[in-house]
Amino acid sequence: MQRIRRDDTVLVIRGRERGKQGQVHQVIPNKNRLLITGLNMVKRHQRQQDERTPAGIIEKESPISTSNVKLICRACEKPVRVSFRLRTDGVKVRVCKSCGQDID
Repeated sequence: MQRIRRDDTVLVIRGRERGKQGQVHQVIPNKNRLLITGLNMVKRHQRQQDERTPAGIIEKESPISTSNVKLICRACEKPVRVSFRLRTDGVKVRVCKSCGQDID
């Protein structure tokens, strides 16, 4: 089970994008990386592959390590660490370490 999932709001705590918030667009679990919408933008030179893909210099998001972000809790609105807990019905949920509320 992942600590950070798609559509979570995260705060970048290291790197050139430090202090910025964004929404997780894609999670790459086998490399422990995230794509965050609008953050960590890089420029790539691209050839035209077919009629639909443009040629030239394009900007796209570059993956950022999961260790460089903190999840923003929806209940307390603070960057927090995440733990896990089993509910009484047997479902494993993510829990905010700061306020103790379920994140899921």
